[in-house]
Amino acid sequence: MSNEIIKHDAELNTIPLRRFTSTEMNLFFSIVSRMRDKGGDKVRFDFDQLKDLSAYKATANTRFIDDLEHTYDQLMELRFGRRSKSGLRRERFVMFTAFDINGDAPDPYVEIQVHEKAIPLLNHLDRWVRYSLAEFRDLNSSYAKTMFRLLKQWRTKGRLELSKGDFTELLDVPSSYQQSDIDKRILKPIKEELSPLFPGLKVTKRRGKGRGKPIIGYTFTWKPEAKDANDFSRGAQVDRAKKLDNIHHNASLTTDEKEAAVRRVVGLFDELPQWLREEKRLASAPKKLEGAELETLKAVNAKIALTITRVTQLIADGQKLTAGDKKKLAQLNELYASNAQRIAAAEA
Repeated sequence: MSNEIIKHDAELNTIPLRRFTSTEMNLFFSIVSRMRDKGGDKVRFDFDQLKDLSAYKATANTRFIDDLEHTYDQLMELRFGRRSKSGLRRERFVMFTAFDINGDAPDPYVEIQVHEKAIPLLNHLDRWVRYSLAEFRDLNSSYAKTMFRLLKQWRTKGRLELSKGDFTELLDVPSSYQQSDIDKRILKPIKEELSPLFPGLKVTKRRGKGRGKPIIGYTFTWKPEAKDANDFSRGAQVDRAKKLDNIHHNASLTTDEKEAAVRRVVGLFDELPQWLREEKRLASAPKKLEGAELETLKAVNAKIALTITRVTQLIADGQKLTAGDKKKLAQLNELYASNAQRIAAAEA
């Protein structure tokens, strides 16, 4: 199923999948991948077929049925609909009118039918979003999955701008999240999981005017895809090499972000690529001091030396040190030695 393609109307991307888990997103879009161009016909999925499509991990049918049912319950809460250009006519409807889960059958299945008014979302598409089901389902974060779909909508443009309000709504960001939460729980997994798939992916925060320059939106940029580019896998080794190359040449990622992205591609226990090992070595190497910075460190170390000499003389004269004083003296000696090494390296 590595070359299974999802294709749907772009309008589906405007509907926030509120509180959907990663598993539920996988199930929903696996269903979408096979409902395309089926019109209003009922479509039957064997449990094994749907598990394979969605890369479902759990094996017990009872758990699978529960997850299917909860996915449908989530879909029932979504606001599918249309609005006329004048805004005077508005419609609301559910996406599926039939969702029959039959675990009692000799070959358990789920039978699904699209609502007649939702048929244009999956059939006879004039404009569409297209992407690989395998790439989508292999993402862990539900935020990364949503952003993946949004970026694929603008695949040939290489740029997506979202206001803070649209970003918050489309990704279903909890109202309690502060900017630090957004950075850590949303933007971090997006960059780490999508950088292997979108060459040159960069996330820029747009700031407004006024006190504190508040964030008013986010801009996502990447290398645009050719119009005739396809989403088919070219084999595990080729796909992996391409992902690592995208990470390697992404100048907007820190070394730590690159390592996290690489670990998602190669696994936790495989050796890191040579280029990343070298980048980590350079990043951890002490910065060579020059000019005024070097002279400042020399002056600081001279003062530390005077303090150490004075205290040492007091000890020689019979001064008793407390445990805290002894600890501070040891720290000063360590700091002096470390600074001396840096100064010697700079002057070498």
